[in-house]
Order: sequence, then C-alpha cells, then structure tokens
Amino acid sequence: MKLLKDLPVLTLKKKVRTKSLVVFTRQLSTLIAAGLPLVKALRTLYDQLESGALKDIIRQLVDEVESGTNFSESLSHFPRVFPEFYINMIKAGELGGMLEGILKRLSEFLDKNQKLRERIKSALMYPSFVLLVAVLILIMLMVFVIPTFTNMFSELGGALPLPTKVLITTSELIRKAWYLIPLIPISIIFLYKLIIRKPSRRLLVDKIKLHIPVVGALTQQVCVARFSRTLGTLLTSGVPILNALETVRDTIGNEFIARAVLEVRDSIKEGESVSGPMEASRAFPPLVVKMVNIGEETGQLDKMLIQIADNFEEEVDVAIGGLTSLLEPLLVVFMGLVVGFIVISMFMPLFSLAKLIE
Repeated sequence: MKLLKDLPVLTLKKKVRTKSLVVFTRQLSTLIAAGLPLVKALRTLYDQLESGALKDIIRQLVDEVESGTNFSESLSHFPRVFPEFYINMIKAGELGGMLEGILKRLSEFLDKNQKLRERIKSALMYPSFVLLVAVLILIMLMVFVIPTFTNMFSELGGALPLPTKVLITTSELIRKAWYLIPLIPISIIFLYKLIIRKPSRRLLVDKIKLHIPVVGALTQQVCVARFSRTLGTLLTSGVPILNALETVRDTIGNEFIARAVLEVRDSIKEGESVSGPMEASRAFPPLVVKMVNIGEETGQLDKMLIQIADNFEEEVDVAIGGLTSLLEPLLVVFMGLVVGFIVISMFMPLFSLAKLIE
C-alpha cells in the first residue's frame, strides 16, 4: 500500500480544475449506479485518465479506501481539490448509504456553479478586451504620434495652451517611464489584497461592494445564489443545518454576507428560525427571506433554497446582460472623450498660429 507521503509534493499542492472535478464526480456517480464497488469505480477512472495531479490523487484514494479508510476521510487529505462542502456531503452519503445519489447531486451542483462562473467571465471578456485595446491605442498615440506634434510646436515657439502642455507632459512621462505602466495594475491588486488582509477591513470593503451601483446588485445576486444552492444541496444530502451553515460560510465569497450566515447559525443554536436572523442581518433581499420562511413553515426548506438558487441564477444572467450592455456604450463614450481631448489639445496651438498669420 502506498502511503500519502509517497506522493510527489507537487501533487498534493497542485489544484485540479473545477471542470475536471465535475467530470470525475459525474463519472464516479455513473459507475457506482451501474453496480461497481467504490474501489473498482475509482480504479476504472484511474485507468482512463492521463498522467496528472488528479490521476495521482485517485491512486492515493484507491490505496486508502482499500486499507479501510472512509472515502470522505481520504478526500479530506486533499483540501485544495475537494472543498469542505464536498467532503461533508460524501460523509452524509456514507452514513445514509446513498453515496450514488450524493455524487449525482454533487456533480449537478458543481456543474451549475461552474456554468455560473463561466457566464460571468464570458460576459466581462469582451468589455475587458475592448478596454485593453483602447489603452494600447492610447499608449501608441502617446509614444509615436504626440512626439511629432511636440517637435513641430517646439520649432514654432510660443506659449502652449494648458491642455496641450498636459498632453505633452503625459506623453513624455509615458515614453520615459513606460516600464512602470504594467506596475500600475499590479500595484492596485497588491494594495487591494493588503487592505482586505485584515478581517475588519475586508468586511468593510465587501459591504461597500454591495452598494456599488449595478455591480453591487449583481454581487448580491451571485452570493445569494451560491448561498442558496450550497445550503440547499447540503440539506438535501442529509448534512445537519449547523454543519451546513458553517460550510456555506466559506463558499459565499463576501465577508458581509458570510458574517450574516454565522449569525443565522448562532441564532439556530439558540432555538430561533432561519428566516428571522436573515431578515435582521439585512444582507439578504426581502424576497429571499420570505421564501425561506415559507420553506421553514412547510418543512421544505431544502427545496425552497434550490428554487431560490434557480431564480437568482436567472436574475444573474439578466443582470450580466444589462451590465454588458451598459459597459459597451460607457467604453465608447470614454474613448470618445479621451480621443477628443487629444485632438483638441493638438489643434489648439495650430488655431492660435492661424490667427497670428491672419
């Protein structure tokens, strides 16, 4: 039997793509549904995979399960690959004797989450590309075109208008310190990570994010959809609600809403309902609170949460479309203003010269 320490160090540290995890979970569910024992199903998946981190991890899972270790405990040795909610659901499936159904729910859950992330990325890809091209064009203008006008103005002599001076100074700065341009986004990202390193500052930043026009509403919808689907899937799989809420807290991606989830968990410990502390936190839309309340009263909280997730994922699609439609004209207006400023700044001295000639 190979031990965990026998695996290459890089394998344990290397992450596996979410798409690969979705495929692994779905195929494992299918094989177990076909009647294969867990070890044989894992060996089958191992044989069909090419060399890589996931293949080595499956080899370790086979070794540990064969030695008598629970599947969920074996998965816990790879926290960078298998999230906590994944392990908790597998544990619930093992205890309830319904591993096949749990794996199917897991694959559906991961697949929906992956598609949601891909929709957001694809929606932002085009505006990001347009903005990048616009910035490159502006840099080319500053480096190659503006210096030509600068030399001409120097030969003509005379005082230059303020906008022209600003443009020429900017052009000279970019030409002399062009290597600093890539450092600007890097510095912004570094500063942001430095700010959110402290929990209190991250809480403030994430709270501000929810109040940004358009983007704030989209952020809240994404977080609510993630909260509802994760919690609903965990409850459906038989995970106790307190454990489920603790797990959900780490999957939301917004500290303000995550703190509200912990408040809900603490209130439930004291015998209160789920919807009450959700409403008091003001982190969830009123409609979500009402639907959760209905789910509690009817004893179908898990199904209601899944319904909320479906509804909010549809709203996210609409919001993404609206955001994309808003960004495109904003980028056009921005480029128009910048190019207009450049053109006016370059021709103002020429207009002044034409007046002197007259």
